[in-house]
Formats: sequence, structure tokens, C-alpha cells
Amino acid sequence: MFSMLGIVLANNFVMMFIFWELVGVSSYLLIGHWFTRDSAAAAANKAFLANRIGDFGFMLGILMVWTATGSVVFSEMQGALPNLSLTAGFLTLVTVLIFCGAIGKSAQFPLHVWLPDAMEGPTPVSALIHAATMVAAGVYMLARVSFLIQLSPTGQSVIAAIGIITAVLAALIATQQDDIKRILAYSTLSQLGYMICAIGLAAPGAAMFHLFTHAFFKALLFLGAGAIIHAMHHEQDIWKMGGLRKKMDWTFWTFAAGYLALIGTPLFSGFFSKDVILLAAWQQHSYLVFLLGVFTAFLTAFYMTRLFVVTFLGSSRSDAADHAHDGSFRMTAPLVILAFFSVFAGYHFIGGHALGENFSQAVEGIEHGGGHGVVATLAILAFVFGTGLGYFLYSGRSKEPFPFAPLRDKLYFDEIYAALIAGTQELLATMARFIDQWIIDGILVRATSGAVWGIGYVLRFLQFGNLQGYAFLFGLGVVATIYFLVFR
Repeated sequence: MFSMLGIVLANNFVMMFIFWELVGVSSYLLIGHWFTRDSAAAAANKAFLANRIGDFGFMLGILMVWTATGSVVFSEMQGALPNLSLTAGFLTLVTVLIFCGAIGKSAQFPLHVWLPDAMEGPTPVSALIHAATMVAAGVYMLARVSFLIQLSPTGQSVIAAIGIITAVLAALIATQQDDIKRILAYSTLSQLGYMICAIGLAAPGAAMFHLFTHAFFKALLFLGAGAIIHAMHHEQDIWKMGGLRKKMDWTFWTFAAGYLALIGTPLFSGFFSKDVILLAAWQQHSYLVFLLGVFTAFLTAFYMTRLFVVTFLGSSRSDAADHAHDGSFRMTAPLVILAFFSVFAGYHFIGGHALGENFSQAVEGIEHGGGHGVVATLAILAFVFGTGLGYFLYSGRSKEPFPFAPLRDKLYFDEIYAALIAGTQELLATMARFIDQWIIDGILVRATSGAVWGIGYVLRFLQFGNLQGYAFLFGLGVVATIYFLVFR
């Protein structure tokens, strides 16, 4: 929280970057909390390395802006940039490099692979870093420097494309996952894609609005998942749950509030914030982005209905589900509070005041623009069809009826990256090890030292301490010398 507050309060790139790295360290330690588990340690390393890749680009972007403007203070940069004769290529490169920081921190394609594995951390940690803090840092940073991003139309297009690709990709993968926390993790990826896409559509107000509402219902869903896992004796497979509606009333109703907000149910907070992003795409005439956004909304309703139906409805599918019960007041009270905000955070009396005047006016400007009827109609249709299809296909099921290996295996991104690393980094490491061990150590160092040792080992037999022997060798040397001088 200290690190995140530092990012929010920073008025310059240097301070932001320092706290940005502290957030990365904090997430590394939190993901690897259960350090005795190999999977948790590997997930922490994966998150750390993925963020280092993104942060390297972020640092280069900061250095380029500093070189161009002579300042890293946001207000000074904002005043200086319009007066500089910077080429479009330079601005695009700077924008994309700064965006690299958000790709790593907010887990956008292609550095999205660390976020699902981060579920190895405790569930309250998942609720924190996957709802309101760490992954939100990238979205906030892009909104903070939107004055720079809006100078590069090409950079905006790249950001919007990466965002919507991440949204669709994560939603597709989520439809085949069985681990309750992993489904929610891919849901987070998808919603972050929405927010990043809004930044690329020159609608940072819409991005921050969705970030604000998403924090409540996603934290609620993760904490609800934690309550379920606790009741199920640490079982996370949704196909071993079922019938929890009758066992966990408080968890059921609060989880339902978060679920309905996430899938964009009308009058819930998620409906308003998601619609603003879709409206921004429509008004920018980015119709492909708009259609992919509606498709993502359909997929979100589908996979979350699958999770909700399989987990809470039907009959129990394990002994743990038979004996499940609500947690203590300490576990239930936060769910109730978050459920309230999941419903009402999108309304002006909460969201408008929380976002501040500038962002609120930006959101209202989008809402008062054209296309509201078309966008709302398509969003509601996506919600209805996604929810209906999810209920129809999964109601009463005891196992996955339509297994699809590529999506279940996360489109093989981990395997592709493993092969890429094996063919590059590990190959180079193997070659360097061979050269070091056999050529440098083996020939240049050990062979030389071995030869000196061998010569010394042989010559030591000449030092046997017998005067008669020394006289004989001396005479032999004289004879040999005369022979070579006279007869040769």
C-alpha cells in the first residue's frame, strides 16, 4: 500500500519509477509467500522477470522523454511537449516504451503469463494485487501521462490493439479453466485489457472509472473465492464443489453481487463503467475494437455464469462441499461491504465524487455523446446471451461437457516461451558453459597448470639427495654436451 500510494502521489517519472519497482518487489514477496512450495517460488520468479522486461522499456521511455524535454516532472513535460518539434516516430517510440511498463505491471499480452500463476499467493493477496493495487498501477500510470500518449495516434492504436487482444484472449482461456482463482485471474486480465484499450481510445476517464468499479467487485469475488476455498478445505477445483448455495448463504449472495457486477448486469456498477468504454470505441469509430469489446462482454457473462452455476447450484460433488459453511464474521463482513459498493460504485453519488471533477466530466462527455442506444442494446444482448448460454450448458453438469485442450492449456503460451528460452538463453548459456569449462578452464588454464605440474612431478625424481648419483648425472651431461658439439 505504501508503494502504491507513492505511485499515486508522484508528480514526476523518477519518483514514480522508484515506487513502481517497490510495487514489483512487494508483489514478488507476496506471490512467493508460501516459499516452501516450489510452485509459489516459481510463480514469484516468473512475475518478477516478466515485470523486469516491461520495466526496462519503461525506463528507456523515461530517459527519452527526459532527453527531449529536460524534465521528468509531469506538469513541466505537459507544458514543454507541444512546443517541441518532435517527430511522429520519436513520439510513437516514447509512447510504446512507456507503455511497456504497463504491459508488464498490468499483465498485458504478451507479458500476461505471470498473472494466472500469481494465484499461488494467499487469496487476500490475490484480492489486493489483482483488484485494486499492483495490476492497476499500469492503467493509472497511462492515465497520468495521457497528455503524452495523445500526441501519438500510432501509439494510441498500439495501446488499444494490445488492450483488446488481451481482453479477448484472456476471456477465451477463462472459459476452460477449472481452478476458481485461475478463472478470476483471467477475468482480471480481460478487464485490464478493457481499461488499457480505453487509454488507447483517448478515454482515460473511462479507464479510471472501470478501474474504480472493478476494484470493488473483483476484490469481492476473490475474497468470496477465499471463503469457498476455506470451507472446501483448500480445494480450488469448481467441479468438486456444487450445492454451496444451500450451505453458504452470505457467501452466495455477496458473490452473486460481484458476479452480476462483473458480467455487466444493468444497474450494477460494472454495467456503467464497461458501457462507457464501449461508447468510447463507438464514438471513435473503432468498430472492430467495439465488436471485440462486445464479444468479450459475452464471453465474460458466459464463463462467470459457468463458474457461478458449477460452484453454487446443483448438488454437492464432494464430501467437503457437503459439510461447507460460511466463514466467521471477520470473513463475511468485508464481503458485505464490498457487495454494497459492487452494486452502487458506478452511480454518481459514489463514483463521481471518488474519481474527481476532471475524470467525471470526461466520463459524462462520453455518456452524452452519440451511440448510447446502440451500445447499451448490444451490451445487454451480450449479457443476456452469455448468461443464458452459460446456464443452459452447465446447469446440472458434473464435469466439463466441452473440453477444448488449447484453451485449457492457455493456448500453450508457457510452452512457447519455454521453447523460446530453451532455444536462445539456455542455448547460449550451454555454449558459454562449454567454452568456459573445456576451452578456457580445460585448455588454457588447466592444461597449462597441468603441464607445469607434470614437468615438476618428473623433475622431482632427479632430486633424490645422493652425491654419487648427482656426479653421474653431471658426467652424463658433460658427455652429452661434447657429443652434440663435436659429432653434430
